[in-house]
Amino acid sequence: MLPTINYLTDIHFAPGIRSLLPQLCAQRNITRPLLVTDEGITAAGLVDLLPLDFAAVFAAVQPNPTTANVTAGLELYRRHNCDAVIALGGGSPIDCGKAIALLVTHPGPLEQYALIRGGLGRITADKPPVIAIPTTAGTGSEVGRAALITFDARTKLAIIGKPMIPDIAVCDPELTLGLPPQLTAATGMDAISHCVETFCSPKFNPVADAIALDGLARATRNLSSAVSDGNNLQARTEMLMASLQGALAFQKGLGMIHSLSHPLGALPLRLHHGTLNSIFLPHVLRFNSTACPQKITQMCEAVGCHTGNDPGDSLATWFEAYTRDLNIPQTLSQLHVTTADVEPLATAAHADHSTPTNPRALTVDDCRTMYHAACG
Repeated sequence: MLPTINYLTDIHFAPGIRSLLPQLCAQRNITRPLLVTDEGITAAGLVDLLPLDFAAVFAAVQPNPTTANVTAGLELYRRHNCDAVIALGGGSPIDCGKAIALLVTHPGPLEQYALIRGGLGRITADKPPVIAIPTTAGTGSEVGRAALITFDARTKLAIIGKPMIPDIAVCDPELTLGLPPQLTAATGMDAISHCVETFCSPKFNPVADAIALDGLARATRNLSSAVSDGNNLQARTEMLMASLQGALAFQKGLGMIHSLSHPLGALPLRLHHGTLNSIFLPHVLRFNSTACPQKITQMCEAVGCHTGNDPGDSLATWFEAYTRDLNIPQTLSQLHVTTADVEPLATAAHADHSTPTNPRALTVDDCRTMYHAACG
């Protein structure tokens, strides 16, 4: 019953490891868990693969979960006298589950716990246990210290604090088998963007750097195989590990890719976070290249990209070709996002919690320019 990994939290990682769930719950005296998931997970039959009974199931989590989702899940938790949250899915159900658990013991409103609202010191460890079970290889939210919640049409905020890290992560690659190619590609690029941005963050953390660089190499080697064959367990296992690594390295902070993605994710267009990250990635690499040239070169070596005279441009061009091969959109306009949609978002992007750890200082105008460039 010892976890496979203990780094920030207990991580049980192996194909079929979900079989340990009854024992893990017994260890924590969990008898009435609330399952937090979404309709897609339920329809795919993944809930039936968990060897547990639940006091209640909240399966109405939206992509880019909202405060209304959190409130509805909290009401169900209380009505059924639950004693823990088990979150099953991608980043949306897991982030929603984290926020629900927080509000069980912390008074509302939820927005007061957002990092940029001064919420870090308001979050305590006094909350019910959370077990996170990822079904995609992308966000790494199962070991992340943040919950991203949409508050309104232009506001997506991060609730960040060490107590937000799930108590247990159950990472079973079998639960990611059969994920559709488009979603596999988008979530995989989310994991890759995490590894890139945490590695480039100027914070001093060689441990996180090593994890992020290995995750980048692992993901770029295996994502194409996972996309082309949804039942390739080896590729799925490698991608789930790469996703985990990107999130383990979150301790260094992220950067401009996420600063730009978060406000867009709050729009009612229901844009996939990983797809947005993939579109912004080459633009941000070119913008940041002069601020971290050695790290750019290391990333070129990790993915097998020839550096040329301009490593930043070489790596950006490499990723453009890589994502085209994965059939990922290259511009925001392909997602029906217009320059009018992004024009009001530059200020929010600049104020995002990821901005301070971008390796190159940026202005509101830089964010605006990047949005317009990404529209194509």
